Parts: sequence; structure tokens; C-alpha cells
Amino acid sequence: MASVNIIVGSHVWVEDPKLAWKDGEVIKIHGQDVHVKTSDGKVVVAKIAKVFPKDTEAPPGGVDDMTKLSYLHEPGVLQNLATRYELNEIYTYTGNILIAVNPFQRLPHLYDTHMMEQYKGAAFGELSPHVFAVADVAYRAMINEGKSNSILVSGESGAGKTETTKMLMRYLAHLGGRSGVEGRTVEQQVLESNPVLEAFGNAKTVRNNNSSRFGKFVEIQFDKSGRISGAAIRTYLLERSRVCQISNPERNYHCFYLLCAAPAEEVERYKLGNPKSFHYLNQSKYYELDGVNDAEEYLATRRAMDIVGISEEEQDAIFRVVAAILHLGNVEFAKGEEIDSSVIKDEQSRFHLNMTAELLKCDAKSLEDALITRVMVTPEEVITRTLDPEAALGSRDALAKTIYSRLFDWIVEKINISIGQDPNSKSIIGVLDIYGFESFKTNSFEQFCINFTNEKLQQHFNQHVFKMEQEEYEKEEINWSYIEFVDNQDVLDLIEKKPGGIISLLDEACMFPKSTHETFAQKLYQTFTKNKRFIKPKLSRTSFTISHYAGEVTYQADLFLDKNKDYVVAEHQVLLTASKCTFVAGLFPPLPEESSKSSKFSSIGSRFKLQLQSLMETLSSTEPHYIRCVKPNNSLKPCIFENLNVIQQLRCGGVLEAIRISCAGYPTRRTFYEFLLRFGVLAPEVLAGSYDDKVACQMILDKKGLKGYQMGKTKVFLRAGQMAELDARRAEVLGNAAKIIQRQIRTYIMRKEFVSLRQAAIQLQSCWRGSCTWPCRLFLLQKSSESCDHYSVWLEATGSQEGASKSQNGCKGNRCSQRSQGQARKEGGRTDMAVAI
Repeated sequence: MASVNIIVGSHVWVEDPKLAWKDGEVIKIHGQDVHVKTSDGKVVVAKIAKVFPKDTEAPPGGVDDMTKLSYLHEPGVLQNLATRYELNEIYTYTGNILIAVNPFQRLPHLYDTHMMEQYKGAAFGELSPHVFAVADVAYRAMINEGKSNSILVSGESGAGKTETTKMLMRYLAHLGGRSGVEGRTVEQQVLESNPVLEAFGNAKTVRNNNSSRFGKFVEIQFDKSGRISGAAIRTYLLERSRVCQISNPERNYHCFYLLCAAPAEEVERYKLGNPKSFHYLNQSKYYELDGVNDAEEYLATRRAMDIVGISEEEQDAIFRVVAAILHLGNVEFAKGEEIDSSVIKDEQSRFHLNMTAELLKCDAKSLEDALITRVMVTPEEVITRTLDPEAALGSRDALAKTIYSRLFDWIVEKINISIGQDPNSKSIIGVLDIYGFESFKTNSFEQFCINFTNEKLQQHFNQHVFKMEQEEYEKEEINWSYIEFVDNQDVLDLIEKKPGGIISLLDEACMFPKSTHETFAQKLYQTFTKNKRFIKPKLSRTSFTISHYAGEVTYQADLFLDKNKDYVVAEHQVLLTASKCTFVAGLFPPLPEESSKSSKFSSIGSRFKLQLQSLMETLSSTEPHYIRCVKPNNSLKPCIFENLNVIQQLRCGGVLEAIRISCAGYPTRRTFYEFLLRFGVLAPEVLAGSYDDKVACQMILDKKGLKGYQMGKTKVFLRAGQMAELDARRAEVLGNAAKIIQRQIRTYIMRKEFVSLRQAAIQLQSCWRGSCTWPCRLFLLQKSSESCDHYSVWLEATGSQEGASKSQNGCKGNRCSQRSQGQARKEGGRTDMAVAI
């Protein structure tokens, strides 16, 4: 978008390689070139189309909704976020989308009970932007419309997705809390499941000290009265390879380090020690997390397990399995006497093998055989072949990954059983917390699946915010200009299309014994030569690059085949099914006879694709709400805002496109009936007439002087901010009506009180006159004509000072007699009034 109002002296934003955008003042314009003197005194020459005006009158604290910006462009958005971040205002709206910038510090005042009460029932946008506001909108929509809602929390690793999800669930529990079984509440169990799942599913990565290495969709179920009646946790694609292989500066799953820091008696029972002594942990030199005490976290995890219903016996079995995996990783192999055979390397390896067998409660010799031999059944005979040391190590790692994966699935299933699901729930609110887009120096099969997930979620975002927006305009036949946006359907076709997509070709390669990562890569090069989203690196024979929505990522195909194979080695299955530990045997139930004999290939990629398809169907059946989490810096420290880092995330997440669409289009729409029902009070005379609904809506809008709205076939389309303006006028009308009603009621109440008080005064006056005043008056009436002296007696009786003084001057004849009677009536009246008062 070219800047058309740039003149000499204009304050503008100009691109900068370090700060993304820098402010300055235009000092010269020459053709299409603009000379800008930046705030640091340098002169920069840029194209006029690349220079954007700066709002010099912008509020010093920024605006809480990006759509309110005077100049809606990249530098304006970035500056607004940076300004608010400096004030610890970490939440900002972009229409209905919430941007959450990770503060990397605790801000407890933002999430206490008092804050929850403030947002409870408040209209969206009425209070400062907050994660509670999004949760409240979803809950109110579910209650009022009876439709399930979902909240999609997205962002790259370290952006704060997991913490945001916790806050969402805390608020929903606050709104719909309900006691569960045995005194534990459903919401308490859901919230307490977080530390358990984090202990077994989170790890330190290059970008985040507590990165979720699995996807999580929390389905909170509500009954017809809006109370939580059940919940379920769905998990997606745990990163199994991390169990056996990590690199600096990462860590393995937290649970391994927690167990090594357990109380001394437990460490002794499992024959553990320093994490540095275990192969699965010492591949990286990072053993501790800043500010985290693993010993305390271990006890906290055990307490959380109690709350979610995992018994003491089950907890011991879980950590026994975790210890067994650590010992299994220290089993090493050496060449055997026969060709392509292997044996246990030394006594140290033998000790760890025996400890593994003891912890898993299986036979040590059977475990050794399962690691170094394979049994092949042919129609003629049963052949036992040995594995060389390298293959034996692969067998060992496969067993470790399988055990850990089964253990994680068991924990999730146990949590779901303990929480309890409500099959009769009226509606749900789903909260999605799933890994963000990843691009490292080395990207393998895990990053491929993670980025495939993000492509799917981005398409969902596109469809909801962009495609559905414009399809609605076309359907309603309103006047609008088509707005182009980036679509990523071609990337999804490249990855998942059948046949011919990358996943299909990978499965095909896995089914052929002679396939290697080189032949797989060559097949990709041949198939996607002309695909603009697929790039073949010049200096590699096994890598390939995909141009994702969020940017280009180069994948190393070396381990794709091994990591895609999803099967349990038959020898491992037989070994663990026969375990004398019921817990371990339960992780490996006997396979049906047909399954055990079948050689049908199963792929992690295909299974994950089906899981994603199910997730997208669930999300499509709900009303979505979006929270975009942003990581302000890569050092994971507070008060640091890196412009280039943030702007890249805003571009990748589609936030800038959403802002542009929101302001260019009509973000608010209501059916004619809904509009009249809500805003008919603004023009009662219109409702009194027999107008068509569409005409009536237009008359109301015209009466209020709104411009730029559109009337569709069945709906009113409003520009950004117009709904708020109408609501404000409606509130004013209803407020005035309420004042009139209050005035009438108060008048009635006060008059009723006055009449009652006056009646009481009359009764009191009557009693008083009956006992005192009336006899005197009767006497005076009888004697008034006899003597003027009686006049003075009457005045004395009434207490009139004026009358008393006059009586001392004597009587003046008939005139005095007449005057005395009139004066008596006058003074008597004053006395009556005094009594009444």
C-alpha cells in the first residue's frame, strides 16, 4: 500500500534491518525516493511506497484494540504492542482476536479471583483486553446460543501457550465450577492434570524451558445449567524420539530429572543417581532449569497425581517404569563371536540390564534375548537370527520409546477416567494447546509433523477469518471489494494429498525393505520437481525444503523412515505381556491372534493425519475464538521486546492480515430480526409502523446517522466500531427510560408516605383540640358579645402576644368588637396551623 500523504516534514516509519521499523522525519522528496532523518540522527533513503505515516497524536499508552489505530500498518501495530508491553499490558485485541505477549515474569494481580469477578458477564471490549474476556465470551455464547465453542491458542515454542491455556481453564472453572466425585471437583482435577502432563510430556528445548512436546485438546463439558459436568483430554503425537536422543542445550522429559532428585530412599530403591550418569540424559550438558527445584517439583507432581486419582501403588509403578527406561539406556553391546551378533558389553551394562528386568519384573535372560535376537517364522521352520551391536542399540531404543509412549497414553487415559466424561453434556468448550511452528538447524520427522499441524490450523484460521468473511458477503449480495489473502491449500496438498503427497510416499518407502533415506529423498525430488512449494537444496542429497505459510524449512530425511514406522517388536510385546507386574503387563495387553500374525504396515504419519482430521472436524463444529501468543525475545527474559522477532510472528500467524480484513470489511453482522430486537428501542415509531424488517433496520440506522454500513439479503453489516456506537445509544435510551420509571415509583412512594403522615397529623390534631383547644373556643363564642374583656381572655388563651398588648389598650366600641372577632378568627387559624405542623 503506497503512502500518498507523505510531504516534507511528515513524521514517518521507515524500514530498518535491526529494529524492523524506525521513526523519523521527511526532509526531502525526490521522485519516488524519500529522504528521512531518523530519530538517531541518520539520513535514510527509501521508496515512498515503503514509507508509512506515523501517528504523532497516538495515546502514550497505546490502544487496546488494533482496529482503533489511526494508521493501521505494520510499524503502527508493532509500536502499539511495544508501548503496551513496556507498561506490562501484555494483552491487546485485534478485533475479536487476542494477542498475548509473554511477559516472562509472574503477574499474579492479573489472574486473581477479584479480576475474574470483574470480567464475569462483562461485554467483550468493555474492560481491558484479557484472556478472561475471551473465555467469558465463549462461555456466554455457549449458554445463550446453546452451541459448542472452542478457543485455539497458537504461537511458537516459548510464546506462553500452556500458561494461557491454564488461565482459560481456571476462568471456565470459576464460571461453571461443580463438585465432582469424592469431594474433588471436576475443574480441580482438570487443572491439576497440567503438572502431571507437563512432567511427562514437556521438556526444555532450544527456544523454551517448558515446551509441550505433544498436542493437547481439553474438552470441558457443561450441563444444561452451564455447570461443568465432565471433561476429557485428547493428546496428539508425543515426541517419542526425545526419550533416546537429545542435543545441547535441550533436556529430556522433566520426569527423568524429577525422579533423580526424589527423596533418598526412592533414589536408592531404584538404584538411581546423578542425571549425568545416564546415557539418555547426558547427551546434553543441561541438567537443571533456572529457578526450578526438581526435588520440589517431584513432590508437587506426586501431589497432583493424588488429586487426579492416580493411586499410591500406581504412582510407584509409574516411576518404576521411568527408572527402568533410564537403566535400559545404559545397556551397551559389543560384537559377539558369530558374524552379525552381539553380547552385553561389560559388567556395568549387565548391572543396568538386570535392574531394568527387576524394575519391569520380567526375566533378565528374556530381556537380553529380546534386545539382541529376532525370531522369523516361515512355513517350514522358525529361524532365530542375531542382531549386530548397532541393530541391538536400535532395538534397545525402540523398546524404550515404546514403553514411554504406552506409559504416557496410560496416564492420559487414567486422568480422563478419574475426571469423568458426561455423555449427556449439552455443549462443550474446547481449549487447544498445541506445539507452534518450528524451524531449527536440524529438522527431522517431528518438526515435519508439527509444521504440518500448524498448516492445518492456519487453514482453519484462514477459512474462518478470511474465506468465510468474503463468502458471507457474496451470499448476502452486498457491495464489497474482494480482498486477496495468502492461502496455504497447496502446501497441504503437497504434504497429505492421496496419492502422491509426501506422507503417502513416505509410507510407500517404509513398506519396501530395500528403501533407504537416499531413495526416499530421490523419489521426492522426482515427484515434486515443478511444485513451487518444494525446493531441492543444492548441497544435499537427502534434504528437502518446504515453503510453509510461516516460512521455508529444510528437513533432513535421514531418520524419516525409522521414525515413521509404528509397530511394536514382537519379541518386546511377548516379553512385557508376560511381566509379573500387573501395571507393566497392562501397558502391553496381548494382541488378537489376527493382529499378531498380520504384517500390515502401520505408519505414525498416517495415524497422525487421521488424528488431525478428527481434530479439525471437532473444531469446525464449534464457534472458534483465537488467541495468538507472541514470544517477545529469544533470551526468555522480561522487559525485552525484539521488533524483528515479534513482527515475524505476527506475519506467520496471519495477525496482520486479520487486522486488514477486519477493518476493510464488516466485522459485525446481525439478522434483521436480531437487529430490530436489540435496537428497536432507538426508534419506537418505526416499530409502531407496519414496515418491512429490512426497511425498519435502515430507518433506524439512518435516524442515528450511521454511514458506511451495508444491508444484505437477511442481515445488517456494520463497520468496525458501529455496533459499539449503537450499543452506547441503546444504553442511553434504556437508561433514560429507567430514570422515568424510577421517578414515577419514587413519586408514588413519597405521596403515599405524605398522605399517611397527614392523616396521622389530623388524628393527633383532632385529639389535641378535643382535650384543650375546643373548650376555650366554645367559651369565647358564647361570651364574645358580652364584653371586650373576653377578647383579651381569648387572646391570652391562644398565646397571641400582639393580641395581649392590644387588650391592654382597652376597647374602642363596636368597631373594636368587630375587629376583635376578625382578629380572633385570624389568630385562631395560626394556632391551628401550628398544631398541624
